[in-house]
Amino acid sequence: MTIDTAELLAIARDAARHTGGFLLHERPADLGVAATKSSPTDVVTEMDTAAEKLIIERIRAHRPHDGFLGEEGDASEGTSGVRWVIDPIDGTVNYLYDLPGWCVSIAAETAEGTLLGVVEVPVVGETFHAVRDGGAFRNGKPIHCRPAVPSARALVATGFGYTVERRTRQAEAIAALLPRVRDLRRAGSAAIDLCSVAAGRVDAYYERGLNPWDVAAGALIAREAGADVVVDLWPEADGSTMCVAAPAALRAELQTALAALHA
Repeated sequence: MTIDTAELLAIARDAARHTGGFLLHERPADLGVAATKSSPTDVVTEMDTAAEKLIIERIRAHRPHDGFLGEEGDASEGTSGVRWVIDPIDGTVNYLYDLPGWCVSIAAETAEGTLLGVVEVPVVGETFHAVRDGGAFRNGKPIHCRPAVPSARALVATGFGYTVERRTRQAEAIAALLPRVRDLRRAGSAAIDLCSVAAGRVDAYYERGLNPWDVAAGALIAREAGADVVVDLWPEADGSTMCVAAPAALRAELQTALAALHA
């Protein structure tokens, strides 16, 4: 079956832009936590569930036979060979606190892997997108990751898990890693961090415990911008893995350092 990639990209961009506008302009002044997931700090708001529903409705209007995997629980196989992987708000805690570091992440995948990804960052008016083997773009203009630098000169982004046990291990790793790099940044959104690698805003990114919807779009965008991205390093019994993204030489150096730190 032939898949019209241009059609899928147009649908994804429309859904991301429409949902981003909804989240930006309809955010309740008294927004609170509707539920928690893995821990009391792993939150869901009423806007997460409303945004996921909105995205799926807009895509299904054009593609009724596609499958879906959404962070807030929508999972269906579909019959078309295309599945949409959706994070309606990546950076929910930022959104809850009215901080700017949140986005809408939408990817389409086939049996061969991720076909395209869109990351909409409404607060700053940026749309990142990529199609497999077609390059990466921000607001329609090509972007590229920075050339590899030694880790001592690398600005590295990371994120933290939600359980006390994982945070404790991550804090130990950061304490050991920080003297070995230029500096560390923690923005609060995996998708935005991956797009920051793609756009050359940071040199590298790593984090353990991400889900498919956290990385599906952002990882493709980073790869298409020239980064080497590994999403399944060092699996643990809880199913978590490590994601590392950077230009190839820096990715290898950072990965070696993280392995030595048991990160």
